Amino acid sequence: MTTSRTNPKVDEYLSKSQKWQEEYRELRGIALDCELTEDFKWMHPCYMFENKNVVLIHGFKEYCAFLFHKGALLKDPHGILIQQTENVQAARQIRFTNVREIVEMESILKAYIYEAIEVERAGLEVSFKKNTEFTIPDELQNMFDETPALKIAFEALTPGRQNAYILYFTAPKQSKTRVSRIEKYIPQIMDGKGLKD
Repeated sequence: MTTSRTNPKVDEYLSKSQKWQEEYRELRGIALDCELTEDFKWMHPCYMFENKNVVLIHGFKEYCAFLFHKGALLKDPHGILIQQTENVQAARQIRFTNVREIVEMESILKAYIYEAIEVERAGLEVSFKKNTEFTIPDELQNMFDETPALKIAFEALTPGRQNAYILYFTAPKQSKTRVSRIEKYIPQIMDGKGLKD
């Protein structure tokens, strides 16, 4: 692993990690061996090819993972890519519960990274579902009708941001809860920001 391509923010992140420290170091080494550029994005180590995000390292309570940004485009001959939830369209994870699994899979993981690099080289894109494929809740549609500027601002958001809002707004069973959620986020939508921005 060459230290010239490491990012000090990732060093700091790894030194503060309570869990998965050994696993993170192993995953980092594999990503750097594949000539990817290390960065720190979304509070996680991120590995890029020509400024395109290829793979991210992240950890959860039960597992840590490589998250391939365009994992949906990978062939996955080993059947190890996991779609986190049905609403995740592009990204796929390979999960680990201990460092031994990572060491044993090193050559497979590198093959997946190299394929992900080829996806970027080829300029391939995941075709996302259009917002029209997601049902806009009545409460949001009513607000669009009352405030056309809100509809314009909402439609200017990225499909992922629109989808996140729609999922969040439709989750409550009661209409009044849906309305209060929408009202709370109107300023953020008008500012062109997503749910988590």
